[in-house]
Amino acid sequence: MTKGMKVTTAIHFNRAKNGRKVMKAGEAPEPERGEVGTIPRVSRLMALAIRFDKLIQSGEVRDYAELARLGHVSRARITQIMNFLNLAPDIQEALLFLPRTERGRDPVREHHIRPIAAIPNWQKQRGMWRRLTAEVSDEHRACLAS
Repeated sequence: MTKGMKVTTAIHFNRAKNGRKVMKAGEAPEPERGEVGTIPRVSRLMALAIRFDKLIQSGEVRDYAELARLGHVSRARITQIMNFLNLAPDIQEALLFLPRTERGRDPVREHHIRPIAAIPNWQKQRGMWRRLTAEVSDEHRACLAS
């Protein structure tokens, strides 16, 4: 009587490009963990203003009116977004790198930024920005404590 041999190996299944399941040898890879939270809306708007400015500077888009037509928004809305470019460069950078919002509302919202962008003096803008970030920090701490 012959005895059979038993082989044990780990396998997992992936999806091929056509959607079919494909068996793969080895342990399944750890699932990729995306970053927690969402990028604040003002960060996305700041990036959008920079992108729009580059489109206009390169000549790919003629003016704000064309951007508005392409984006299916009003010219006034494009102007609101583009006014973010009036902010001091360090404030623009701070907006781009705001931490992700993990729960609740974004701590810094567009209606906070508009009055700052309306001031032509960058030193005054920086003062307003410092006050805003201090207020937001205090409110954020209070929310976390409750």
